[in-house]
Amino acid sequence: FFSIHAAMKEIVSLQIGGCGNAIGTAFWEAIGHEHGIAADGKYHGDHDSQLAYSDVYFNEATGGRYVPRNIVVDLDPGGIAAARASGLFKPDNLVGGAAGTGGNWAQGHYGSGAEMVDGVMEVVRKEVEGTDALQGFQLTHSLGGGTGAGMGTLLISKIREEYPDRIIMTFSVLSSQPPSPQPYNMTLSVHQLVENTDFAVVLDNNALDSLTGTTANGDRNALAARAMAGATVANRFADDYGLQTDLRRFATQMVPFPRVQFLAPTCAGAGVPGHAAQLPAPELTEQLFSGQNGLLRIDPRHGRYLTATALFQGPVVDADKSVALALASNSSYLTEWIPCGVHTIVCDAPAQGQATSATLLANTTAIQESFKRLDRQFNAMWQRRAFLSYYTYYGMDELEFDEALANMSDLVSEYQQYQDATADAEGEFYW
Repeated sequence: FFSIHAAMKEIVSLQIGGCGNAIGTAFWEAIGHEHGIAADGKYHGDHDSQLAYSDVYFNEATGGRYVPRNIVVDLDPGGIAAARASGLFKPDNLVGGAAGTGGNWAQGHYGSGAEMVDGVMEVVRKEVEGTDALQGFQLTHSLGGGTGAGMGTLLISKIREEYPDRIIMTFSVLSSQPPSPQPYNMTLSVHQLVENTDFAVVLDNNALDSLTGTTANGDRNALAARAMAGATVANRFADDYGLQTDLRRFATQMVPFPRVQFLAPTCAGAGVPGHAAQLPAPELTEQLFSGQNGLLRIDPRHGRYLTATALFQGPVVDADKSVALALASNSSYLTEWIPCGVHTIVCDAPAQGQATSATLLANTTAIQESFKRLDRQFNAMWQRRAFLSYYTYYGMDELEFDEALANMSDLVSEYQQYQDATADAEGEFYW
């Protein structure tokens, strides 16, 4: 599952659209703090480990500055202005348009987004050329909008076409109580993610609002960024065995079957209101598997864990033991025919504002709850062909909607198939 970091393996990050840029910027602020890197790019840390693997996400520039290896994309010029004002990013990596999409997936995928995508790919190529051993790409976006969803999935397909042997991971956000036509956007986006990504960490605004107790964007973004930082901590720091996670091996471990590649995140301690700054391993583990701190609106007790990785930060003792005890008490939610499906990682580097914290990434069949909900929302509109003219104006055909909906239905069936599967005496599984 781990590889010794013999050669630096870089990740090129992209954030796209209003949601992607808000959460993405908060992510860079959070990991900058963990690495001791201030907004001006200067190192102000106090431990060598903070810079040991910083090159995975940061470029070291002249004058001892560390700059995010990140590309900011937004068709709305206001999003680019906000990114520029943050001072975090290289100006050449800010790629903007003249006007937003009005939440129209087709405009982002086939209209103004398509007109701008070649310029974005030029910036991507420049970043890739500056790497020594590129391991893959990370893209942060919304699934419900026009730029993040429509143009974002177009950009993913272009990256897949040009770099077919590199890992593509996303942090993808579902909208809360989507106003029409967002169910179309989200279904079309999931269709694209299935085809062109290696794995996607899925969050939704309803769960974020529930955990923060508010609909304030700042609180929502901070919690999402906290989950992203926790999910990537083992890429950025060595674990307590001195080893570092590799994206490809992580994808291989977490995605046991093609297409079943959507991961549900859970946070413990860090950023979760009402929890103390320092918690021991048993309490952190209890939060991870309680079903109460998930950043996706599903109940893991309604499914089974295919695979999972628990990532602990800070001076956490006996995390392996705590996870093993939790799994023993939740054995009915595990798949016995996938050996060693749950892994534990401990990194000493604490999360921002927390002495100890943890993040769980779970490939659980319960995620079909989100897809079923989306399927119902899509069908409620599709029966009336509501808002269809918004999409056909940019050249979309009804067949694209039918294909996306069929792919969603197939995905739900596949998750249910693996949930119902059992193992026989010889260890062979069947359903």
